[in-house]
Amino acid sequence: MPEHKIGTREQWQAARDELAKLEAEQAERDEEVKRKRLDLPWVPVEKEYLFDTEGGKKTLAELFDGRSQLLAYNIMFGPAYTKGACPGCSSLADELDGGLVHLNHRDVTLICFSRAPIERLTAYKKRMGWQFPYVSTYDTDFAFDFGLALKKEQAQEVPEIKQLIDDPPDWLEEWSDQVGAELEDGMRENPSWIAFARENGTVYHTYTVAAPDPFVAPYFTFLLERTPKEQPEEPRAWRKDEYPD
Repeated sequence: MPEHKIGTREQWQAARDELAKLEAEQAERDEEVKRKRLDLPWVPVEKEYLFDTEGGKKTLAELFDGRSQLLAYNIMFGPAYTKGACPGCSSLADELDGGLVHLNHRDVTLICFSRAPIERLTAYKKRMGWQFPYVSTYDTDFAFDFGLALKKEQAQEVPEIKQLIDDPPDWLEEWSDQVGAELEDGMRENPSWIAFARENGTVYHTYTVAAPDPFVAPYFTFLLERTPKEQPEEPRAWRKDEYPD
């Protein structure tokens, strides 16, 4: 017998109607959050940054590729990572290519940042089969200035990070092995979305959101929330070419 409760069509419809009310309330709340997000003040980016890209050195303004909006995901792939980027971030990045054409046609350039040198990013991008532009913030202050990474002394001052480093759960030790970095180095990277706008020659920082916010999650997790069976609490993430089977 199924472990989940069984009911009639009428019981299902009654329960579904109750859920629909909650979903409508959540949708209304989401609209409020969206409005407040759009109302955030824009902050001019006055510092000059020069990034390594597959096409050579580029400024922040040049990363817009002629569009007025830039949306970037910061993949956890620090200079100390010897085996590749965070598997969880890689799962999210697997789903970005499909949105490129749609975002580009809506005046948005989508890219990813990481702190590892560009040669390692390019090799990992090829391994994963990604098409989106992958930009290195290596040897710049960009990631630190915008909260995409922490310096060693900063990380040591965060109680949550220090506790995980001092007494890591099994899954985090496994993650450390997956990326090939000591936790004190690996956990200094911050998986985040960051957005910029460009108007009249000025670049503005407009938005940042970091994990564990639901927005910083692979799309397939959204799909799994709508499947019949509740997913087990399994923090382990796999790169798509490393599943056991």
